[in-house]
Amino acid sequence: MAEMDAKKIQKIADELNLNFRQVDACAELLEGGATIPFISRYRKERTGSMDEVQIADLKRLMDYSDELEKRRDSILKSLKERELLDEELASRLAACDSLTELEDVYLPYKPKKRTRATMAREKGLEPLAKIIMAQRESEPEIRALDFVQGEVESPEDALQGARDIIAEWVSENQRTRSNLRRKFMKEALIISKKVKKKVEENPEEAAKYQDYFDFAEPVKRCPAHRMLAMRRGETEGFLKLHVKPEEDETALRLLQRQYVNGNNASANHVESALEDSYKRLLQPAMETEMKTLFKEKADEESIAVFAENLRQLLMAPPLGKKAVLALDPGYRTGCKLVCLNEQGDLLHNETIYPHPPRSERKQAKKKVSSLVEMFKIDAIAVGNGTASRETESFVKGIQYKRDVSVFMVSEDGASVYSASPTAREEFPQYDVTVRGAVSIGRRLIDPLAELVKIDPKSIGVGQYQHDVDQKMLQKSLDRVVESCVNAVGVDLNTASRHLLTHVSGLGPKLAQNIVDYRSENGRFSSRRELKKVKLMGEKAYQQAAGFLRVKDSKQPLDDSAVHPESYHVVEQMAKDLDVSLDELIGNKKLIDSILLKKYVQGETGLPSLKDIVEELAKPGLDPRPPIKVFTFAEAVRKIDDLETGMKLPGIVTNVTRFGAFVDIGIKQNGLIHISNLADRFVSNPADIVSLHQHVIVEVLSVDTERERIQLKLLKGDAEVSS
Repeated sequence: MAEMDAKKIQKIADELNLNFRQVDACAELLEGGATIPFISRYRKERTGSMDEVQIADLKRLMDYSDELEKRRDSILKSLKERELLDEELASRLAACDSLTELEDVYLPYKPKKRTRATMAREKGLEPLAKIIMAQRESEPEIRALDFVQGEVESPEDALQGARDIIAEWVSENQRTRSNLRRKFMKEALIISKKVKKKVEENPEEAAKYQDYFDFAEPVKRCPAHRMLAMRRGETEGFLKLHVKPEEDETALRLLQRQYVNGNNASANHVESALEDSYKRLLQPAMETEMKTLFKEKADEESIAVFAENLRQLLMAPPLGKKAVLALDPGYRTGCKLVCLNEQGDLLHNETIYPHPPRSERKQAKKKVSSLVEMFKIDAIAVGNGTASRETESFVKGIQYKRDVSVFMVSEDGASVYSASPTAREEFPQYDVTVRGAVSIGRRLIDPLAELVKIDPKSIGVGQYQHDVDQKMLQKSLDRVVESCVNAVGVDLNTASRHLLTHVSGLGPKLAQNIVDYRSENGRFSSRRELKKVKLMGEKAYQQAAGFLRVKDSKQPLDDSAVHPESYHVVEQMAKDLDVSLDELIGNKKLIDSILLKKYVQGETGLPSLKDIVEELAKPGLDPRPPIKVFTFAEAVRKIDDLETGMKLPGIVTNVTRFGAFVDIGIKQNGLIHISNLADRFVSNPADIVSLHQHVIVEVLSVDTERERIQLKLLKGDAEVSS
């Protein structure tokens, strides 16, 4: 390992509070093309059992380090070409360990447009600027006479040019910028004012930003949702934002302490140049930098909220392989009805009209009842959009000849899916209404398998997701999807191309090749058969195999999370116990009798062995919790039905930094503000509630005009589910 590489590894290790060996091993695996889920699950010995979060943080820091080195190389190349690089400057650039520091060092040498200082230098005024900056000349006006020539028409012209040069020197000084940056970070306010003309032209649109028409708070304490709201208001032209210390004089005093060291006329000119440098150059630069920095922090916080909500959504309890009748409710256009088999295949579709204006309840009841019997339906999924409560009551009021559970299913993103190329590819002969109903039913059977087909930003569980850095957001969400898919595992013989795409080591091309292979050759009989798939190399097979399941394989471990590279270990365990693999798998008594230390060998250590025996005890166990039936309060259907003090069951639909939104069975979701989540201080609502959690809430206030409902959390899951 090169010396610079070793320093980089140690720096990252210190930042993540890990040891050098862990970071070095994990970095080597990542650079070798290993995925985060694979490293986390199957390379614990190499990394000291680093989890997915730690590995993702390591990758982020590695990417930043690479970006830093690329920028450093670019700067060095530019300086060499312009013959500006000397040993002292090269050493300063080499010592920089952040992009900000690197840019500060480079700033005086950076090619720039013609500035006031540039023009002053062209007039030959730099020597005068040096004289004044030294602050030993007591009569700079007299010395300025020596520079009155050509375009310099007077001593004042000369002195102004000298001050312009000093102002630029100050603004480009690394120490100055570093000190001022710290001051802004510590003391700056974010100040928001309304743009009067724009507000007067669009009062209705402007109303949502009225809290920020005259607003100020310390920028370091400004939460992400407020920062992003104000940024959106500025983007839309309703607000003007500034970031600066409460008193500019304190920043000027900071500059004076660094630069003013005399008590004469030259020092007075330096003070004047400092004031100009701050107001014209430094303050705007720091403001831009702070806006960018705190926007990035707000983005990171909001993306983290979105990612965690998405994880909870994807890991929502599945109904499992059951036959489902799904309804996309509606009034005038009727309820779109589909019947799906255990694999989610569409068997039947039609439209019923149980609600006004047609109110064909008798015919609709008969139809639903007969379809439940005909297709041996186990559960009914009702979309939670328009007419959902009425449709739920309607299907619950039907007498069935078999046990049928009724579930309310979120429609968020269903319309996006139904109009997507993916939906058209799956159901070319059906319109968007049928596709939407199919999506609702499949979400009940397996939320993860269905939701991977939809852009996560369309699912509606984010916080200002359209205002954050879209590239960063996409990368984070892709990582969440990959993590969830691999945590659950994928049935190789039934998984869609979209689900397979997110399996460790595969991607879109190999996923399509697997589907094509299935179409041409039928079901996979084993994991090993994967190697026959076009373009499936050893590396891709290694990364993917442990996350793919093959049911009814001759090798029983193919339907488990035990990686093929560890099959020999389990076979040896079975041999030592004098039983077959089938007899060992699921036999807790036999598994508990295994002495793990006996099987430590090579890269297979105790962490991997513990994972193996846990998997043998419960092979292919789905990590998602069991599904629960939920029922809304029957008497509450619309916002006018709400009264202060009511205690109602609800489902958490979104968790943000300022609270949680809850579906209580009406069109509008209510908000449990962070202050109403517990009787103690709560810094993060995600510590108290989670997406899809069943809760009991109390209605605190109802604003029917603005359609806002304030709630208080009373109880969690166990007391609500029925």
